[in-house]
Amino acid sequence: MRLEQLQAFLAVAETGSFQKAARQCKVTQSTVSRQIQGLEADLGVSLFHRGAQVKLTIGGERFLPRARRICQEWKQAVEELADLMAGKQPELCIAAIHSVCGQYLPPVLQRFCQDYPDVQLRVTSLGSDRALKVLRDGLVDLAIVMDNRLLTANAELVVDPLYDESIEILMAADHPLTQFDPVPWSELVKYPQVVFKDGYGMQRLVQEQFQRQGATLNAVLELNTLDAFRGIIRQGELIALLPRAAILNALSDPLLAVRSPAAPGLTRQVVLVTTRDRLNIPPIQRFRQLVHELIATPSPKASGGAGGASDTVYYAMA
Repeated sequence: MRLEQLQAFLAVAETGSFQKAARQCKVTQSTVSRQIQGLEADLGVSLFHRGAQVKLTIGGERFLPRARRICQEWKQAVEELADLMAGKQPELCIAAIHSVCGQYLPPVLQRFCQDYPDVQLRVTSLGSDRALKVLRDGLVDLAIVMDNRLLTANAELVVDPLYDESIEILMAADHPLTQFDPVPWSELVKYPQVVFKDGYGMQRLVQEQFQRQGATLNAVLELNTLDAFRGIIRQGELIALLPRAAILNALSDPLLAVRSPAAPGLTRQVVLVTTRDRLNIPPIQRFRQLVHELIATPSPKASGGAGGASDTVYYAMA
C-alpha cells in the first residue's frame, strides 16, 4: 500500500467521481483507476460501487476514517520534519559536567537564548559517563564531558576537543600537605581521599593515575557535588584530586588550600560530543558554534558554586 493510493482513494470518496478525483490529484483518470485497483488488491476487498455515481462499499466506509488518519499523520510528520530542519524545535537538551555548568556555560546559554528565543534549553549536570550514556540513548542532543575514548569510539559520534585542564589537590588550609608545592606522590598517598562517585570520569582518572604511580588509592568517601567536596574537606585530613575549574571557588576560601601534584602532565581533556545527524539541525549547529567561540579556550573566574549532580536547569526566553 502506497501513500498515493490512499490519496486517490480519499479523492474518489470525497468527489464521488474518478474523473474529478484525477483532476484533484493532478493525474490521469487511468492512473487513479490503477491506484484504486492496486489498493483493493492489497486489502482484498472492493472499496467502491462503480456506476453512474461512484459510492463506497461497506468495506470502503470502514476503511475511510483509517485512510484519513494515515494521510493526516503523514502530513503532520512531514511538517514536523520540515520544522526540525528549519530550526523550529521546542527544546534543546544538554548534559554537561559540573565544572562546565558552573563556570563556562552561562554565557553560551545567554547567547543561545537570544538567537533562539522560542527554543527551551534543558541543561542537566551529570558525570561524564552518565552524560555520554544519555546522549547515546537519545535523551540529550549534546554532551560536554571529560573525554573517554572507550565511550566515544563510535562512527556516529562527533567529538570536538575544547580544552585541557590541570588536576590539582584540594585540602584544608591547615593540612600537613600545604607545606609542599608541588606535593610528592609519596606524601599524597598517605592521606585518605574523597572521590567522585562511580560513573564519573574523574574517579577513573584518579584511579588510573594511582595505578601508574604504583600506589593504592584510599578512597574513603564518594560524593557527586562540588559543594559537598568543599564542605567535607574543610573538616580535616581528607583531600581530593579535582580539575582546576572545580576548585576555583576554593581559592578565595580561607579554610581551604590548593596545591599541585608532582605528576607532570596530569590533566583531563574536555570535549563536546554529539551525533552526526544532529549536526544538520540549525539550533544544535548554533549551540556547538557558541561553545567553540566561548568555551574552547576558557579563562574561568571564581564565582558561585556549581549545581548538584541531578540538577536540571530550564532556560526559556519569550
